[in-house]
Amino acid sequence: MTESVNHAASGAADDNRLIAERRAKLARLREAGPAFPNDFAPDARAAELHERFDALDSAQIQATAPGPVRVAGRMMLKRVMGKASFATLQDATGRIQLYLERGALGEELYSAFKHWDIGDILGVEGTLFKTNKGELSIHASSLRLLAKSLRPLPDKFHGVADQELRYRQRYVDLIMTDDTRRTFVARSKAIAAVRQNMLDAGFLEVETPMLHPIPGGAAAKPFATHHNALDMEMFLRIAPELYLKRLIVGGFERVFEINRSFRNEGVSPRHNPEFTMMEFYAAYVDYRWLMDFTEQLLRDVAIAVTGSALLSYQGRELDLGQPFDRLTIVDAILRHVPEYTAEQLADASFVRQALRQRGVDLALPPLANAGLGALQLALFEETAESRLWQPTFIIDYPVEVSPLARGSDHQPEITERFELFITGREIANGFSELNDPEDQSERFLRQVAAKDAGDEEAMYYDADYIRALEYGMPPTGGCGIGLDRLVMLLTDNPSIRDVILFPHLRPED
Repeated sequence: MTESVNHAASGAADDNRLIAERRAKLARLREAGPAFPNDFAPDARAAELHERFDALDSAQIQATAPGPVRVAGRMMLKRVMGKASFATLQDATGRIQLYLERGALGEELYSAFKHWDIGDILGVEGTLFKTNKGELSIHASSLRLLAKSLRPLPDKFHGVADQELRYRQRYVDLIMTDDTRRTFVARSKAIAAVRQNMLDAGFLEVETPMLHPIPGGAAAKPFATHHNALDMEMFLRIAPELYLKRLIVGGFERVFEINRSFRNEGVSPRHNPEFTMMEFYAAYVDYRWLMDFTEQLLRDVAIAVTGSALLSYQGRELDLGQPFDRLTIVDAILRHVPEYTAEQLADASFVRQALRQRGVDLALPPLANAGLGALQLALFEETAESRLWQPTFIIDYPVEVSPLARGSDHQPEITERFELFITGREIANGFSELNDPEDQSERFLRQVAAKDAGDEEAMYYDADYIRALEYGMPPTGGCGIGLDRLVMLLTDNPSIRDVILFPHLRPED
């Protein structure tokens, strides 16, 4: 312990010394003129130059290159020699080598460069050529220091090793870690692909409030805040569902929203208090149509981002190209826990005992007064959920845990609802929407009773939403897809923090 503390203290002292040295350099820059100039515009990117010229030799480059190129970026490596030096410049697309020669730059500029630091941001103009080792490089004819880096970057060979530091100082992680940059480029592509697929399918992108007078659309504990001017309590959105369905009532027959939602719950590799999902609603479809559409959407997005529907996730194959399985809750339990029988799972007393044996406290909400369907769902979550590696729709959820879903015409105790699980995680939740205002009102009242009994995640009664339904909502299907979890799959990342640029963390000590 003492050795590690001393090592940390020594590292902090070294950093403070380096920062002080860099601040002194900045002070000298200020004396000479503008220390942070904004008069250099690059006309080329590293990746573009490599793509165009890597396969050519120096003679071919000279014959085809349009002339001098201008690049800008962060200096990541530096090797100073007598009359010439090498450096590596990193921009948003990649890296390219610089060749800096005293004769070409002049004594004053070359001497200044030798005192610049790793992490400084440079503007460079020069001609392309290949070194004797065949590396595409820029022979610099002019050089500008555009921004002074006052803090030293982490060790160039190990990058940002401390995982929490990577999350807390994502800007440093992005500078140092190629995989991190690739992850967030892929995230951007995934969201763009989702949006384009929805637009191509005739959906209208809309925006709904993030501040709600009544939290609704999901069973979750909200964040509460206060609006001073209106002198009223408000809640950060836990889901956009009830507002999107109001738009269906209003005559927009296909709507979607890529939205930020907030839930005042725990933090885990699968949960962040602030997260991104996409919800969509279509009139005149049911949950079977939704499953078909969602399956094809995820397949198309995977291909758009990775080039294939066959993925590798945490060392195991994941196939989004095959038809997704569809199982009831009971079917899933029987498949993955073969010692149970269908007759046993139809007995509420047996299911309660099975849950107790697995350490589930049945005295706490929402299981304190749960019926058979909710108990079966709890047993599914304890036994089968984590084993659903390949894409699987779990269908026909009980009414008591699905307050917004349409009941089955053939089995009154279940709803036309599904949840999609991939790699043991819920990715999507959808159902045929309940459009009977009187049934919805009764369900809200049962939720209010559950909240009064201690269930913090139970829903509130939303009178305006009931009023909207009373104007008439056409038969509708709706679904929400967790985009953070989807990106985890597409980028082979085990934690939701790896795919959120700025995840929530405990305060620094």
